Amino acid sequence: MTPAETADGRRGRPPAAQVSGRSLRPGRSAESRRTATVALASNVTIAAAKIVAGVLSGSAAMYAEAAHSLADTVNQTFLLHSIGLSEWAPDPEHPFGSGRERFLWTFVAAIGTFLAGAIFAIGWGLYELISAPGGETEFVVPFVVLGLSLLTEGFSWLRALRQTRAEARHEKLGYLEYVRLSRDPNVKMVLFEDSAALIGIALAALGIGLQAITGIEFWDPLASVAIGAMLIVVAFWMARDARYMLVGASARPDERARLEAALNEFPEIVQVRELLTLTLGPNALLVATRIDLADGLDASRVECLSDEIEARLHEVVDDVTEVFVDATPPPPASLA
Repeated sequence: MTPAETADGRRGRPPAAQVSGRSLRPGRSAESRRTATVALASNVTIAAAKIVAGVLSGSAAMYAEAAHSLADTVNQTFLLHSIGLSEWAPDPEHPFGSGRERFLWTFVAAIGTFLAGAIFAIGWGLYELISAPGGETEFVVPFVVLGLSLLTEGFSWLRALRQTRAEARHEKLGYLEYVRLSRDPNVKMVLFEDSAALIGIALAALGIGLQAITGIEFWDPLASVAIGAMLIVVAFWMARDARYMLVGASARPDERARLEAALNEFPEIVQVRELLTLTLGPNALLVATRIDLADGLDASRVECLSDEIEARLHEVVDDVTEVFVDATPPPPASLA
């Protein structure tokens, strides 16, 4: 029985010394939750419409787009679930909280995009390419559905774009730099999935349009294969980004520079010997530093200095939730 469990096996309140309440910061995920919810509602609506259009028209590109939207729907469900999991309170088994759940489920979503979207789209497109030509194809319904998709996906994309731009301004980073370095997987996934969806709509419209104009049935299944190839790129990017965070990413370079500069502001610190950072979640960073202190500091001053350092590091990087300071005096001159 763990210290956090009662005699009947139920989890009770863990001892304060074993966990950190500072790693739990649910308020920062509210905007990401809203963005993911908008994307989920959009994908559910348009996936149903694309399935109907695919059945009525027999278009391989529409089937590929339906698979794409279904994969996005499952992905957004995973991501919304991960937000709830990441807000669980720390316990003795997870003393820094569960913020990395967000990265784990992003990785799972990447696998889903590859299996449910890319493989189906490419497989179905190749099947249609080598099959005997079908009957007459309906073109009106697919174009109507693609137009509706453009509106819904565009709305979701604009919301993700506005959120990332606002966050980039808050962090004083360029937009593209922030998107590349951001630790929030939800907004990045919505932004890139919706970007891929808009490209997929264009590819489907191009393939169906060329088939309608030329009468050659080659173009529609070729568009399906192109959509699948694009989804492979998206899935690879998502998985690579999630893996980077899962294996223990550090703070961004600009954040590390601010943290080191803040430490050097203290006159009592002779040297910053080591500064380590670790991502605990999208908006949670652990900072561990080993510093040399000036001579003559008593225990009381060292204790107060540690508190001041923690407050200052959080001030310069508001995602800092955990600070560990190893304060040591400088080595004797004969050993330096």
